[in-house]
Amino acid sequence: MTDTHRLALRRELGTFLRAHRERVAPADVGLPATPRRRTPGLRREEVAALSGVGVAWYTWLEQGRVDTSREVLDAVSRTLRLDPDAHHHVLRLAGLAPPERAEDPTAARPLLDTWPDRAAVLLDGALSMTAWNTAYTGLWPDPAAIPPARRNLLLLLATDPDHQRRLPDWEPLAMDLYRHTRTHADTRPQDPAFRTLTTALATERPDLEAWWSCRSVGAFTSRTAHFTPAGPHTVSMLHTPDAPGSAILLFSRRVG
Repeated sequence: MTDTHRLALRRELGTFLRAHRERVAPADVGLPATPRRRTPGLRREEVAALSGVGVAWYTWLEQGRVDTSREVLDAVSRTLRLDPDAHHHVLRLAGLAPPERAEDPTAARPLLDTWPDRAAVLLDGALSMTAWNTAYTGLWPDPAAIPPARRNLLLLLATDPDHQRRLPDWEPLAMDLYRHTRTHADTRPQDPAFRTLTTALATERPDLEAWWSCRSVGAFTSRTAHFTPAGPHTVSMLHTPDAPGSAILLFSRRVG
């Protein structure tokens, strides 16, 4: 890892901790709320005291100026009420969790054709569509008819009327995908694919700025999506060891 990349990860870690600090109410950690409190959420000195670290050290941590230990990050994560996904994300940003191997976007393609009756699409870490099966083009607009630069599922859900007509309640799926891809984006701050995606989302859907500025992360969990006219489908995400970072999104028709 280069010094530039390490510094970029430190900054991402600091930004992530600050965003979550501002979301914790004093009452959540047993502190009284005072009428003159101007800081949203907790103050830095409060997080430091509750985590058993010095104020200066915690300040430097948020500013991306220092590396720190697993013990400190475990304590800070408990103070900030981070869930397991967010806690693991913090450790990855600090270099204290195993890094992902490089993606091989072609490795999982043969799997798609093993589901002739289920729509399946192969997504890279930034949610660009790299392959899809025939059933996918019956449920969604055909990616082959979309310019390659715009073949990104999250971007299409947020901006394309045809995708939104097929899935009128598209927002929950989009938010789950966004939280999923943030876990990759924060650990690759210099990856142009993520910068391109976030720039496009901010430019084309500025009304959803609260979404794109959110620092939430989380593993994608199965959900039900109601398509028009295809009806309800279970949406699942599958990961394969041959293509770490990439994922298959599988849509299974629900019967009954």
